[in-house]
Amino acid sequence: MNDLDTFADLLAPEGQALLAELRDHDPANELAAATRLRRTHAAPLVSAALSQARLRQRAAAKFGADAQLMYFTPNGVEQSTRTTVAAHRAARFAALGVRTLADLCCGIGGDALALARAGIRVLAVDRDPLACAAARANAEVLGLAELIEVRCADVTEVDTAGYDAVFVDPARRSKARGGRIFDPEAYSPPLSWAVEAARTAPCAALKIAPGVPHDALPEDAETEWISDGGDVKEAVVWFGSAEEGPDGPAPGGRRATLLPAGETLLGAGLPAPPADPAADEADRPPVGPVGDWLYEPDGAVIRAHLVADVARQIGGRLIDPTIAYITADRLTATPYATAYALTDVLPFNVKKLKALLREREVGIAVIKKRGSAVEPEELRKKLKLGGGRKSCTIFLTRVAGAPAMLLGHPATDPVTPGR
Repeated sequence: MNDLDTFADLLAPEGQALLAELRDHDPANELAAATRLRRTHAAPLVSAALSQARLRQRAAAKFGADAQLMYFTPNGVEQSTRTTVAAHRAARFAALGVRTLADLCCGIGGDALALARAGIRVLAVDRDPLACAAARANAEVLGLAELIEVRCADVTEVDTAGYDAVFVDPARRSKARGGRIFDPEAYSPPLSWAVEAARTAPCAALKIAPGVPHDALPEDAETEWISDGGDVKEAVVWFGSAEEGPDGPAPGGRRATLLPAGETLLGAGLPAPPADPAADEADRPPVGPVGDWLYEPDGAVIRAHLVADVARQIGGRLIDPTIAYITADRLTATPYATAYALTDVLPFNVKKLKALLREREVGIAVIKKRGSAVEPEELRKKLKLGGGRKSCTIFLTRVAGAPAMLLGHPATDPVTPGR
């Protein structure tokens, strides 16, 4: 029996009963469960049901309650877009007037589901027959089958003419290459192919890894970095006309979008740290002494090279031309960075830091680093924090090129700067 036959059996009444029985399955008891279930069910079906139960539990972080109804492959769980991010992208497509879309490399259909929920009719294409079977089952179980056509084919051979938009999500993992792929030309299909496919469509978006080098990005497209709950999830290269409205892609633009709030910052093209010496003086991100407040930009802001834009918005400056920390003399609210009230700015010295924390009865320390060779967990061991209830955030970084340690508290705490 092949994988497709076993998957079909999962969709049959016996398979459905097994999946229902395993809904709250504890993976720690898998051996006992497998032994018990194989007394009354075929071994391949039991293995498939147990695997699906594990995948559904893993997928809950991305798909929420829908995960318990959906069907997954191991690659599908790893590579699929989480619901919040897919919904944001689908809403942006809908705002651009997209009503039909070709979803190339659809996997188990995570993006297709979000697009259909936004009212867009989707052609979902993938060359993996098992992924396509899962995508069809997911569209059916979530009541979206009328809006989603799933086709098993090589995406490079699919005619997308007649569709309002194209979305491409190339595979970025490979067993042969040992996991995650960092070279965009090693994607499947390569980024260069995806870019050319996008340029033939009225509107298009390409999902890529957030660590993509900026020099690999096409200048006739906007690139959007998306974070969800503070974690950078992906980058999306958008093609289309900026004249289509405020949500239209800005050619050459760099954007940071923060979910779940949906705050979005389109950069003004200011130089990123390290400051570009060729930039006009007025456009360089200012660098200066550490003030009363420290701002830690969201990861999407940093990836999009928009730290200078945020510094300008809040009237701040960089603590070092090579470090993505912003400082200011007063607190200014911004959704694009977390603010901390600073109490100390000191040259890095473990002995002095240990004595200071002991004196202040600090028992809880959040240690962050940027531009420092010191590993937070190694430092934590050396500090030997006691049982005090007071907390402190420690930043290991550089100030004006010199190793430094900055101590403070989140601005949301009832604490004011103490320097």
